[in-house]
Amino acid sequence: MAPRITVAKHAGFCFGVKRATDRLEEALANARAGETVCTLGHLIHNEVYNESLLRRGVVTVSEADLPALAEKADEAHPVTVLVRAHGIPRGTQAVLETCAENPHFRWIDCTCPYVKKIHTVAMENSLPENVFLLIGAARHPEVVGIMSYFNGEKYVFSSAEELEHALSPAGNVKITKKKPVMVAQTTLNLGNWQKSQEIIKKLYTNAVIFDTICNVTDSRQNEASELSRMCDAVVVIGGRESSNTAKLYEICRANCARTVWIAGAAELDAGLLSGAHHIGIVAGASTPRNEIEEVYKTMSEIQENFEQMLEEQCSTLNIGDVVTGTVTQVSDAELQLDLGTSVTGYIKADQISDDPALKLTETFKKGDEIEAFVIRVSDVEGVAELSKKRVDADRNWQNIVAAYEAKTVLEGKVAEAVKGGVVIFCNASRVFVPASQTGVPKDGDLTALVGSDVRYRIIEIKQQGKKAIGSIRQVLREEKRAQEAEFWAEIEVGKVYEGVVRSLTSYGAFVDLGAGVDGMVHVSELSWKRIGNPAKVVSVGDHINVFVKSFDAEKKRISLGYKTEADNPWNIFRAQYAVGDIASVKIVNIQPFGAFAEIVDGVDGLIHVSRIAMHRIANPGEVLSVGQVVDARIVDIDEENHKVSLSIRALLEEQAAAAEAEAYAEEAAPAEETVAEEAPAEETPVEEAPAEEAPVEEAPAEDAPAEETPAQE
Repeated sequence: MAPRITVAKHAGFCFGVKRATDRLEEALANARAGETVCTLGHLIHNEVYNESLLRRGVVTVSEADLPALAEKADEAHPVTVLVRAHGIPRGTQAVLETCAENPHFRWIDCTCPYVKKIHTVAMENSLPENVFLLIGAARHPEVVGIMSYFNGEKYVFSSAEELEHALSPAGNVKITKKKPVMVAQTTLNLGNWQKSQEIIKKLYTNAVIFDTICNVTDSRQNEASELSRMCDAVVVIGGRESSNTAKLYEICRANCARTVWIAGAAELDAGLLSGAHHIGIVAGASTPRNEIEEVYKTMSEIQENFEQMLEEQCSTLNIGDVVTGTVTQVSDAELQLDLGTSVTGYIKADQISDDPALKLTETFKKGDEIEAFVIRVSDVEGVAELSKKRVDADRNWQNIVAAYEAKTVLEGKVAEAVKGGVVIFCNASRVFVPASQTGVPKDGDLTALVGSDVRYRIIEIKQQGKKAIGSIRQVLREEKRAQEAEFWAEIEVGKVYEGVVRSLTSYGAFVDLGAGVDGMVHVSELSWKRIGNPAKVVSVGDHINVFVKSFDAEKKRISLGYKTEADNPWNIFRAQYAVGDIASVKIVNIQPFGAFAEIVDGVDGLIHVSRIAMHRIANPGEVLSVGQVVDARIVDIDEENHKVSLSIRALLEEQAAAAEAEAYAEEAAPAEETVAEEAPAEETPVEEAPAEEAPVEEAPAEDAPAEETPAQE
C-alpha cells in the first residue's frame, strides 16, 4: 500500500521572509534599465532560492563591496541594495547610510520586524549596570547583528546547558552586581529557551527576560513535533544555513528516527523513506512554497515504487535483522562497524544508550564486537543504520521483569531529573522514578540526586512500551526500619552516642542519634549551671556527644545526658584550689551581708562583710563593685554543700604585718651599716675620744617659755 503524505500546515515562508522576498520582487519590477539590484548577504537562508536569484541577475554583496558600489552609482547606473531578513550589525548600517549620501545609491531594509524588536531591546538596555545574554548561534547573522547593538559586557550561549555551565562555579562567566538582560534568537527551540529562563531565574532574582522567539517559529515547532509523532518518516525541507530549519530537524528527529533533511527535491532519496506508511513534510521559514510542492510531487510520483525499491536496496540485510559487527571507527557521535557484507554499519550515539553522560570514546574501542538491530539499509549509500539500544533493551527488559517479580533491590546512578521525577538507567533500559518515590521532600530539588548512586526497587512494569517505574523511597524506608531495629537492639544505659541537635524547646534539646531515632536532653542535663534556655549551651546542627540515662523501647523514648563529672565546675575547682590558697576572683553579686565572687566558671565563694576590709564597713558596696577582680584567700570549703568562704581581710592583714616587719628591719639596718662603714679594716684604726670631751651641752630653745624650765630640770 502506498504511504500517506501529510504536509505541515505552516510549512514555508514566514511573515518576515515573505516580507523580504516581496520587497525584492517589487524592487526588480520597478528597476530601471542599467540599475543594479543586489542583496547584502543572502536575503534568506535557502540555497535553491538564492540560486534562482542569481540566475535573474541579483547578486550577493558584502559590506566591503558597498563603498565601491556607491562610488560607481550614477543616474544611468543606479544601485539598490536590499538588507537580508536576518538584519545587519550597527556598523554595517552606518556604512549604508554613508553610501546613501549618493542620491543614486539606495538601500531597502528587509530586516524581520521580530529581529528589529531585539535590536531595540539591546539598545535600550545598553547600560553599564547590565550584562547582555543571548541564547542562540553565535555566528548566525541575526545574532551577530543583535550583539552589535549592546555596548558593554555581553555573552552568547548556544544552549541552556552551555548557559548553566558558564554561570556555574567552574564556568568562565562571573556576574556579580550586574543585572542580567536575556533575549533569544527568534528561531530558538522553545524547550531550550524555557530551560534557559529557569536557569537564569534560579541564579538571579533581578534578571530581566524578553521573550523574543517569533510566535510563528513557536507554532511551526509545535506543529512539527505533533506531526513527527504521528508519522514513521519525516522530510524536512530547508537551506543548510537556516537556523529555524535546523531546529525543526532536531525536533522531528527526536520523535521520529527516520527523519531526513533536504534542501530541495533534487536531494530526495526515496530509499530513505522506503517502507514508511505515513510520511510528513515539514519546511523551514526560508523555504519557498514552490519548492515544497516540488518535493511533494516527486514523492507522489515514486511512492508506488517504494516496496520494489526496498527489495532492491536491502539485498544484503533486512530491516529488523539482528547482526553482529566489529567496531572499525569510534567517535562520540557514532560507531562504524564491519558487518561482513557490502554495506557498512553505523550506530549513532542515541541508538547506543539513552544515558546522556555516556562517552562512546571512553566505552568502546576498535575491534569490539557489538550485536545490533537493523533500522535502515541503503545499498545505494552503502550503509546500514543500526541500534544497539534495541537489542540491549529486549535483554534488559527481561532482567527488569525478573527483578520486579523477585522484588530485588537494584543499584544504579541517577542520570537526569525530568518533569515529575528522575531517570535511572538499568544497563541500557530507562527506569523512571516519580518524585514521590525519590525520598526527596515535596517540591524539593530533584537535580540534587543527579549523578548519585542509589538503591531502588522496580514497583511497576508496563509490558506495552516496556516501561519500568522504580522507587528509591521504598528501599530507603526498609533500610531505615532495619537500622532502627538494630539501634533498639543494641541500646543500653550509659552508652555514648555522637548525635546532631535537631531541634530546641524550652525544656531541652532533641538529638538525632542516627537510624531515624531521636533522644531528648533535658535542660537540667545540659549544664551544671542553671540555664533558662537550651540555646545558651547548644545550637541546631551542633554535633555533640551524649549518653543514655534511661530509655523505653516500647514507647521509643530516650532520656539523654550531656553534662559529665569531667566538666563539673566543683570538680574543676577542687582540682585547682585548697583551703589557704589565694585566688583571683570576680565580684558577681553584692548583698548586705557580703559579696559573692566567681572563682571558676560555675563556682562562687562568699566574702562575708566582716572579711572585706580591716576596718568596720556598713555595706560591701562601699568597697567592692560588681565586675571588679580582686585577690582573696580561701578560708573554708564545705564539701557537702559545695560552699566556699573567702577573705580579702586575711590578705590585707598579712600584707600589713609584712609591711610592719619590713619597716622595723629598715630602722635597724642603717646603724649597723654606719658602724660597718666607720670601722674599716685593721689598717686604719681610730682612737676613741676621751669621755670627758664627748658631751656637748645643748642650747635651750630661744622660744621656750620660762615656766617650762622647771619641768625640764
